[in-house]
Amino acid sequence: MKKSAKTYLKLFTSTFYISAFTFGGGFVIIPLMKKKFVDQLNWIEEEEMLNFAAIAQSSPGAIAVNASILVGHKVAGLPGAAVAILGTVLPPHIILSVISLFYTAFRENPFVSAVLKGMQAGIAAVIADVVFNMGSKIIKDKKIIPVLVMAGAFIANYILNINVIYIIIVCGIIGALTNYIETKRTSEGGGR
Repeated sequence: MKKSAKTYLKLFTSTFYISAFTFGGGFVIIPLMKKKFVDQLNWIEEEEMLNFAAIAQSSPGAIAVNASILVGHKVAGLPGAAVAILGTVLPPHIILSVISLFYTAFRENPFVSAVLKGMQAGIAAVIADVVFNMGSKIIKDKKIIPVLVMAGAFIANYILNINVIYIIIVCGIIGALTNYIETKRTSEGGGR
């Protein structure tokens, strides 16, 4: 999968920019990646971004880095994944290095504390937007099992306080069984 230097540069600058201006971690980066790589650049499909978000969340490590690896690999193979990782991890590394130099000044500054409190509200809104957009896509497809799994995972975590690891394992098993059954049904139906 040979790509031009322009593709790698665009991949690096895109992931660098997204990472530099994303605060809150986790799912906050997903809508920005969707806007850039799905809507603007048309490098990946919306369905793929939804799958990448699910894989990134269930894989060990930071969601932002995991999602960047998947997007980079899709766009430009292994070198693209490396470029995307570099673009994603450099901004937080630079910012944390600068903050660590002035840690005591930041820690005791009431303006910095107020800004961080305000950012928490913005992060909550972005996460709610991601849940709504991605959840509505699943509901629009009118497949009952994904909707039940989504609702069950929410209830299990939020109401029943079941450990997320167990929820991920159960959802993975349900997904694997559903995929197996659909694949078997398709192969049997196509053979007739």
